[in-house]
Amino acid sequence: MAITDAKKVDYLWKKLGYGATKTDTNTAKKAPNEAIASPLLLRGDNTWNQASSIPGTMPGSSSGVVTVYPTSAPNETTNDGTAAANRTWKTGLTDWIPPEIGSTYIVKVYIHTASDAGNAAASGDQVFATGSGNDDEWFFDYQSGVLHFIGANLPDGISFTGKSVYISGARYTGQKGLQNLSTSSGNTEFTANNIGNTVTNADMTFTTQGTGLFDFNTTTGLVVPTGTTLERPSAQEGIIRFNTTTGKYEVSLDGSTYTALRTEAAASSITKDVFTGDGSSTQFTMTVTPTNAKNIIVYVDGVMQEPTTNYTIATNVLAFTGGDDGSTVEAPHSGARVVVMHGFAD
Repeated sequence: MAITDAKKVDYLWKKLGYGATKTDTNTAKKAPNEAIASPLLLRGDNTWNQASSIPGTMPGSSSGVVTVYPTSAPNETTNDGTAAANRTWKTGLTDWIPPEIGSTYIVKVYIHTASDAGNAAASGDQVFATGSGNDDEWFFDYQSGVLHFIGANLPDGISFTGKSVYISGARYTGQKGLQNLSTSSGNTEFTANNIGNTVTNADMTFTTQGTGLFDFNTTTGLVVPTGTTLERPSAQEGIIRFNTTTGKYEVSLDGSTYTALRTEAAASSITKDVFTGDGSSTQFTMTVTPTNAKNIIVYVDGVMQEPTTNYTIATNVLAFTGGDDGSTVEAPHSGARVVVMHGFAD
C-alpha cells in the first residue's frame, strides 16, 4: 500500500517545522509532542558555534548565549499586513531557540491589548500550538521569528481588535559562523584561530598520551616565545626561547641559568690568530678584543692552555704567565706554534 500524502505531509511538518522525528500519525502524536530530535543542516556562516553553551532547560532570565523573553516581559509582535488579516505576526527577531534543544523552549503565545507586554500573560488569552479543537492551530518559525495561524480558523472566540500577539521564549545570541569561534573552557579561550589563556601568568599544558608526539603539520616554521633578558621565565626546566636583548636563542636546563645556543652565523664568525714563539716573548697582540675571556681558546703546539694558570687576557693582549703551577713566567719556546681561537658566543 502506498504511503498517503497525509503521512508525507505529517513527516515534513514535523521535520521542517519542529526539527523532530515522526514516530506516529498526526492523530496519535502531534508535532509538539514528538520527542526525538531531527535537526536540519545549517550553512556554515549561520552555524551556532556556541550552541553547546545553551542549557537544556530554558533559564529564567538572560544569561550566557541565551536571551530570554519571560512571560513577564514577552516580545510584542507586529501584524504582517501582506498576509490575511491577523494570520501572521512578526517578532522582528531571528534565531529563537527551538524545542529540539529542550521542550521548555517551546514558545508561549498570548493575545492581549497592544503595548501592554507586562500584563500579556496575566490578563491576555494564551493560545496553544495544537489549537482549541476548532482547527485553529498556530506554527512558530523559530529561525525567522514569525508566528502563523496555520489552521483553517483563527483562535476561537478571540477578538484581535486593538490587540497584539506576544511571544515568550528565548533566542540564541551567541556567536555565529565557523570562522568566528570565540568561546572558553576553563581557563582556555578560543577566538578565531587563536588559543589563549584567560588567567594572567597561568601555564598552558598540551598533553599527549603514551609515546604520542606533537606534530606541527606545516611547511613554514615554528615561532618560539620571544622576550628580553628581564622577561625570562624561571623555575621551569627545559625552557627554550629567543632573547631579543641578545638577539640569540637560549635554553635553560634548570629554569635559572640560561645558555645561548650557537647558530650557523655565530660559528662562521670564529677566527684565529697564529703566532710563532721566539723563546723570550710572553705577550702577543690579538687582532680582535674578546668581549669575554671565556670566549677564546689558546693552544701551544696543539696543547690547550688553561686560563689564568697559563695565560691572562688584558684587552687584546694575550700574556703567558707560567707553567702548570703558574709560579714562573714561561715564554713559548722558539718555533712554538701559538694558536688563539676567538669569537665563540657566550
